[in-house]
Amino acid sequence: MGLRAIFLGRRLANREAEERKIGAFEAIPAMGLDGLGSSAYGPEAALTVLMVLGAASLSALSWVMVPILLLLAILFASYWQTIRAYPTNGGAYTVAKENLGTNASLLAAAALMIDYVLNVAVGISAGVGALVSAAPGLHPYILPLCLAILGFVTLMNLRGTLDAGRLFAIPTYLFVACFGIIIVLGLYRAAVAGGHPAPVVPPPALPSAVEPVGLWLLLRAFASGCTAMTGVEAVSNGMSAFREPRVRHGHRTLTGIVVILGLLLAGITYLAHAYGIGAMDQTQASYRSVLSQLASAVAGNGLLYYVAIGSLLCVLALSANTSFVDFPRLCRMVAGDGFLPKPFAIAGHRLVFSIGILYLALAAGLLLTLFGGITEHLIPLFAVGAFLTFTLSQSGMVLHWRRLLAEEADPGKRRKIRTHLWTNAVGAATTGIALVVIVLAKFTQGAWITVLVVPAAILLLKSIRNYYDRVEDRLWDPTPLNLAGVSSPIVLVAIDEWNHLADRAISLALSLSPHVIGVHLAQLAGPDEDYNRTLREGWERNVVVPARKAGFAAPELAILQAQYRAIHEPVLKLARELELKYPDRSVAVLIPELVKQRWYQRLLHTHRARRLRRKLLKHGGSRLTIINVPWHLEEVRLPEIVPEAG
Repeated sequence: MGLRAIFLGRRLANREAEERKIGAFEAIPAMGLDGLGSSAYGPEAALTVLMVLGAASLSALSWVMVPILLLLAILFASYWQTIRAYPTNGGAYTVAKENLGTNASLLAAAALMIDYVLNVAVGISAGVGALVSAAPGLHPYILPLCLAILGFVTLMNLRGTLDAGRLFAIPTYLFVACFGIIIVLGLYRAAVAGGHPAPVVPPPALPSAVEPVGLWLLLRAFASGCTAMTGVEAVSNGMSAFREPRVRHGHRTLTGIVVILGLLLAGITYLAHAYGIGAMDQTQASYRSVLSQLASAVAGNGLLYYVAIGSLLCVLALSANTSFVDFPRLCRMVAGDGFLPKPFAIAGHRLVFSIGILYLALAAGLLLTLFGGITEHLIPLFAVGAFLTFTLSQSGMVLHWRRLLAEEADPGKRRKIRTHLWTNAVGAATTGIALVVIVLAKFTQGAWITVLVVPAAILLLKSIRNYYDRVEDRLWDPTPLNLAGVSSPIVLVAIDEWNHLADRAISLALSLSPHVIGVHLAQLAGPDEDYNRTLREGWERNVVVPARKAGFAAPELAILQAQYRAIHEPVLKLARELELKYPDRSVAVLIPELVKQRWYQRLLHTHRARRLRRKLLKHGGSRLTIINVPWHLEEVRLPEIVPEAG
């Protein structure tokens, strides 16, 4: 069993794809970790902005979180309809492409891709922040911990969405249960104490106010708090992962995610005010997250605290899984339309789109490294992409319902369509307003980076499509096969010395053409006239005489001088001379190559055959054909064909 099988599991057949689909139980951990985890850093991000208000930040938090909860309800209703209308993959890319056009779909794709990368970085850094809150001694190791968790999540997703969903279900539902108990217990104690409960472990004192409450400050806090909604679109983007009936599983998953998220946000907001819990500076060694303070204040630092914080760490760190589920599927659709490299659309070892997973991991790892794994530094870049795609998706759905309304004559159905249309119209308007607020509020804090990167990403996507269009135009040939003037090629055989490789290559060349030239590159390692003379004598004895006896034209031998030890230049020069001398014939170069099947064998050879092939492909032109002639030290057997079941 190889390392790939050990780490990733056995290779899956295409027929097993349906068995790898997921239901709502696995989908909430697989697709909902982003949304559920954002309940930790969304309110904290808002409180971080409000820190300048001191104790007044707790009262101001309600003015920020209530609009966020209303917006969450609007998004729920909007995406409920999107799932029904687009049950295959109803994300912003698909909706925008079908209703708003190609440019809008590329805008959605670029924004989503950037947002998915940011989600991975923010989720993991927030998870490590929760760990550091419980174990301050780990503060110097924030970045290594972030990268280790990233590697683990990547590995699990390379094993498949089903495996990741089942494994991550344990910490997800444990997190919901623990913080459900903490919130219910906190609400009970607050009710008994008349809204002013005594904390078991008092949170750090809030700083003095250095700024009065203002509209701009509240808008900035709202913009930061909106990061709590960045995972709501995940279900519609990943509908292809569900087993049938997809719409039912999609609706159940969306409902579970939004209801749990809404209750968590509302409970955290109220209890933060009741227990006097504010945000702290994450760059300081004394940092404690808002949820860590809340758990201590309600339940103390006992078993429940550590289980809750452990589950929070897992959920936050694993919230990156939402991106790992949806990002590769988005890339597959974009690559299918020719705007991303084609390998993004190919299913890998475990029927997941491995290239997309690995690219996401690499990009997120680079981002974590650049920002040192600090959530506060990453938050300003976040949410712009999510709300841009919210707006595009809802706007596209408005046009979708308008088109259906124009085609429908039945009054009852027209009323239903109008209801759907207005639901998405409200969603488009509210998310559009929120997007403007977020961009304005976060622009100078780093959102300008996202604003610049999105157009750059669109240009990159278009340039990839332009390349594929040029390739297709050059390769397109509507005419039938033209056999006029077809003749055998002149075959050049690269010879180092007379051995089994040369024997097999010359035999193959004689079966292809009567005009065969053995090509030896002299002086590749320096001058050696004695060897050239020996090679000529051996050529006459080992090649010319046997060929004539068998009725073939005698192959020629050309010893080319490689004065500067460049392996390809003499061959290209000879090929050009032959093309000029025989303009109606093509030239083929046969390159014998010893197959290296073990890693250490690759270290013991010069790899001249590979370098020659690469150079000839790059510089040879369309009239030059390159043919590999492999030779195995140990004969290999073709793999046995496993019959298809049924």
